[in-house]
Amino acid sequence: MALREEMERTGNWLFRWRSYLPLVLVLPTMAAMHHPDFLNQNRGGNDLWALVCLAVSLAGLGIRVITVGHVPRGTSGRNTHEGQVAEVLNTTGMYSLVRHPLYLGNYVIWLGISMFCGIWWLIVIFALGFWLYYERIMFAEEEFLRRKFGEAYLAWADATPAFLPRFSGWRRPALPFSFRTVLRREYPGMFAICACFFALEAYQRVVIQGDWRPHPLWTGIFLGGLAVFVLLRTLKRKTALLAVEGR
Repeated sequence: MALREEMERTGNWLFRWRSYLPLVLVLPTMAAMHHPDFLNQNRGGNDLWALVCLAVSLAGLGIRVITVGHVPRGTSGRNTHEGQVAEVLNTTGMYSLVRHPLYLGNYVIWLGISMFCGIWWLIVIFALGFWLYYERIMFAEEEFLRRKFGEAYLAWADATPAFLPRFSGWRRPALPFSFRTVLRREYPGMFAICACFFALEAYQRVVIQGDWRPHPLWTGIFLGGLAVFVLLRTLKRKTALLAVEGR
């Protein structure tokens, strides 16, 4: 098999298992939390730093929100177990700045999480792991879009960077922002952020410090995120309140 086809096949396989990427980072994160540089940190400043990291992750979620809120149904890169699916080539809104805005958002989300320990080599491991994992996925998606849309795709790709945004190329979104679409599609990501930071804080508090008392701030964030998750999941599955025609 030619290298090009091999990379595409690998990218499609990795896409289907992309939800398990965080598990790869569990062991390095646990190692970082037992490292002297983490153990010797000022505990009084930990909550403030954790909130900064949370803000970074929420900025990544914001990138996804802006992207998802303007895209139509059948958008570029919507992959399924049956293969790549794209009825429309997105070239406006966030897609006029960068070809893979959703993956850019994912990167910023996980950057915030990897920053929690304040250990530089953990951030480097995360960045390298993310790039190695998502490079193949992006390659597979672009191969599909090249075949599907031909010259239209090539013209857009030639003018739009793959991962680092070029803000001078902004084009107004073709569709208005749909908050209901965002609620329908992005609630799992919101809860995942809350759960990850709660888990990191709980591991630090219980395993590292031996303190079994729940932290009021992070427990509240987790329970609030869980309540929103259950509510939106119920609305999505049991009602049509979050359904938007053409989205």
